[in-house]
Amino acid sequence: MLLISIRLALQSIQRNALRSFLTVLGIVIGVGAVIAMVTIGNGTTERVKADLSRLGSNLLSVSPGQFGPGRASSDARPFNARDVEALRTQLQGVKAVAPVSQKSVTVISGTDNRITIVSGTENEFFIAQDWSLMQGRIFLEGEIRSGVAVCVIGQTVRDKLFGSAEPIGKPMRAGKVSCEVIGLLATRGLTSFGLDQDDIVIMPLRTFQRRISGSTDIARIMVSARDGVDTAQIQSDIERVMRERRNVPPGKEDDFTVRDMKQIAQATTSTAAMLTGLLGAVAAVSLLVGGIGIMNIMLVSVTERTREIGIRLAIGALEHQVLSQFLVEAVALSVLGGLIGVCLGLGLAFVAAVGMKLPFIVDLRIVIVASLFSALVGVVFGYFPARRAARLDPIEALRHE
Repeated sequence: MLLISIRLALQSIQRNALRSFLTVLGIVIGVGAVIAMVTIGNGTTERVKADLSRLGSNLLSVSPGQFGPGRASSDARPFNARDVEALRTQLQGVKAVAPVSQKSVTVISGTDNRITIVSGTENEFFIAQDWSLMQGRIFLEGEIRSGVAVCVIGQTVRDKLFGSAEPIGKPMRAGKVSCEVIGLLATRGLTSFGLDQDDIVIMPLRTFQRRISGSTDIARIMVSARDGVDTAQIQSDIERVMRERRNVPPGKEDDFTVRDMKQIAQATTSTAAMLTGLLGAVAAVSLLVGGIGIMNIMLVSVTERTREIGIRLAIGALEHQVLSQFLVEAVALSVLGGLIGVCLGLGLAFVAAVGMKLPFIVDLRIVIVASLFSALVGVVFGYFPARRAARLDPIEALRHE
């Protein structure tokens, strides 16, 4: 009997192909929107996680001043070399402590120039950031101590200033400083916020302080914990050491900020996942709209086929057989719309992922849930019209014109 109901349902859909297509359009849009939104959201979340992981493993950043919701201070005194040395000697379980100072500077090579970020640091910066070199070398100890004008550049700087030419050993001007390029950083690309990580020039900290910034101030200290070490404990130790170094009395707020990149990654991932769920929920509303459309068309179909229903009931068809015929037709419409919607959603998500350079991550759970939900919509919204058809009085139905 079920096979007969399916056959009759498909014949009815085929007879009214255009109307059937317009009926399932709401389901198609609903399922497609849910799958596309969730898939793009998952790709964005993975992109953010990958970007944060490229900043360095188990990384903590220490900055002067307090920053956060409702508070911001930039007048706190900067760090110095003794602060860096204190962290290196007093912290346990760290693999790198790197001082960093930065400034936006015009860099020049031949007739080409651009404004980029010049960072002054030490070799531990490359360890803390997990940043390897594509060519060349990092700084020698003598270069760091004496402040020799050498530099390591990112791929973007290389492309803009040197093109396809070999940059290693070539001179380059950073502001008023002429430095020799000794290394080329491995490519990292854009962050999820659109920042070009490869648009950077790195030179020894002492060279930067003497010839670019003109001071011994250190703007930020990067601390990288060893694998397996609890970064929360490292953060607590950093706060203890820096409070002592900066003479912060008990009970008074720190005049510095310690950011754990792992916590930032978790918070960012959680926020992205919440937004993805919200977008999926909003898109799911169109499934309800599609269900209402199916219910409306099924009611019209019952009205149009009243005489047919009366004939079937008059020759011995039972109520549950008529009920199943119209219910199967409603479910078939919604399932068809669901399958088309799945294909449409995955296609749109793939195009968006390629265009936005996001990972294309298909969540099979959301595909299955969206498909089952579309079938459920057919059952729920198709039941009332089917029930109405099954309860028609055969005599009245035969009289219907």
